[in-house]
Amino acid sequence: MCGICGWIDYRRDLGEDANRRTLAGMNQTMSCRGPDQEGIWVSRHAALCHRRLAVIDIEGGRQPMALDDDSGPTLQMVYSGEAYNFRELRAELDAAGHRFRTSSDTEVVLRAHREWGRDDPREVARRLNGMFAYAVWDTEREELVLVRDRLGVKPLYYYPTPDGVLFGSEPKAILANPQADRVVEADGLRRALAWVADPSNAVFRGMREVPPGHVVRIGRGGIREERYWRLEDTGHTDDVPTTVQHVRDLLEDTAKRQLIADVPLCTLLSGGLDSSALTALAARHVTDQGGGKIRSFAVDFAGYADNFQADDVRGTPDTPYVHEVAEFVGTDHRDILLSTEDMMDPRVRNAALHARDLPAGIGDMDTSLYLLFKAVREESTVALSGESADEVFGGYRDFHDADTVAADTFPWLAGRMMNHDAKDPGLFNRGLFAELDMPGYVDEQYRRALAEVPELTGPAAKDPHERRMREICYLYLTRFLPNLLDRKDRMSMAVGLEVRVPFCDHRLVEYVFGTPWAHKTFDGREKSLLRHATKDLIPDSVVQRVKSPYPSTQDEGYEKSLRDRVAGILAEGENAPVAPMVDLKAIRERLDAPSSQAQNQMGQRMQLERVIDLNQWLADYDVELNV
Repeated sequence: MCGICGWIDYRRDLGEDANRRTLAGMNQTMSCRGPDQEGIWVSRHAALCHRRLAVIDIEGGRQPMALDDDSGPTLQMVYSGEAYNFRELRAELDAAGHRFRTSSDTEVVLRAHREWGRDDPREVARRLNGMFAYAVWDTEREELVLVRDRLGVKPLYYYPTPDGVLFGSEPKAILANPQADRVVEADGLRRALAWVADPSNAVFRGMREVPPGHVVRIGRGGIREERYWRLEDTGHTDDVPTTVQHVRDLLEDTAKRQLIADVPLCTLLSGGLDSSALTALAARHVTDQGGGKIRSFAVDFAGYADNFQADDVRGTPDTPYVHEVAEFVGTDHRDILLSTEDMMDPRVRNAALHARDLPAGIGDMDTSLYLLFKAVREESTVALSGESADEVFGGYRDFHDADTVAADTFPWLAGRMMNHDAKDPGLFNRGLFAELDMPGYVDEQYRRALAEVPELTGPAAKDPHERRMREICYLYLTRFLPNLLDRKDRMSMAVGLEVRVPFCDHRLVEYVFGTPWAHKTFDGREKSLLRHATKDLIPDSVVQRVKSPYPSTQDEGYEKSLRDRVAGILAEGENAPVAPMVDLKAIRERLDAPSSQAQNQMGQRMQLERVIDLNQWLADYDVELNV
């Protein structure tokens, strides 16, 4: 796992000293993503930069990597991610006459582009099983190809310029180039405030994401995006027992593939069905290979389990289940215990905000993840996560709430998950909020997403509920999951930790997406397929446990600290960077009201978090708002 960035300019000479200094600055922004090695390749019109977190072939996998022998065109590549089927692809390329110089997956992907992808790079992307974001420069054609994995596990951004393009793993790499403007217009601000993924809008004016499942080709004739993968209707015909067994087979295979590493590896364990099943599968494979106990890590808050209060979203604390699974499976387990002081440390909050590049406004759920990953990195370089199982298998409560399912909008905005009302300005300036028309923006995004949903076929197509649940599953996988994957990537790579997500294996996603909703809930509960596919691996208490999302601290001192921080912003008055965006009177009233009187305490706490994050973001990133 690494950080990449680069600059293509068909007019400038990028080898000039001033441009080399700019490239060094761009690459430096990626230092956290790649603490082990760095490299820059520069030609007259192209430059590729790389920061490496060494995971496979520590010595041989240095980048940028060149393919410059006499057997084909010269290619240069910078690569981030992992191709879990690189050994099979290497065997194919060996048979085709390629002679490898390293044992890295990077060289496999590079040679695959020479063998199969020069005319159509999508042919290479379709062959890859993994998480990846990379760039290939063809020196003869003077063409750059950007490639991103199917679900967007690894981030990749680009910024068209009058004479080429800038690109990077994160916006900060692009913003380090003076050609990129730090301007946020109305649409960008809407994107920053709405919890809806949209690759065409990367918040900063002119910047885009490479959409998941796409390649982007940049040449002298311009830039074009080309899709190589989409979710499709598969006409599922397997009965329930066959479906359950196939899910188990896929999980066994993907867990085994994703355990390949030349560095210490662990799992992230929450005590829920997803992470527990994954930990059990990983532990069994490690034991079979004679590797001893696998490490596992969990986040916990001081006093959380002892003083836990159930709410509409979280019914049970994680820790008792975590410890039961760790003992049952036999992991080498460690709890990472966090306090309010840890999470409110300005250095930690600033690090989390800098990792995000955006004001997410979810506070302790970002800072605690950052601190968890930081502690894990002390002992492991790679971690396996249960992220995305809820989106794939239908685990959230909103999937199963009739009113939420029937709502004519994104289900996470209609249900209990986000505590969100698109029509409520909250603490925002009402004039600005009206001008942004957030309800209209969200509705436009919703209609656009619905238009993409593949048509349901077969007997299930006659059932209105099956058709609606196909839409709900598509919305979660394409408009909600990318936000979680981005959060996971940013917080982990900020400390140089590679986090893998086996439930994002595209074979599993395709298969489960194609199954009828009746299969996904055949036992009358959420995640029926996953539960029955893995129930023999984990304690029955975890098998029966109701879904509980990532934890959030319940310490009353945390909200007090938030209020104190917001009071400090209020004391700046109109001089506060965030002042033009918020309703200062409404904030004062909020601070004066006892938190116990809040109708929705979590929702109101997140509003305070957003004020703090926006204020810091506007100051640190020198953002020019043009709304």
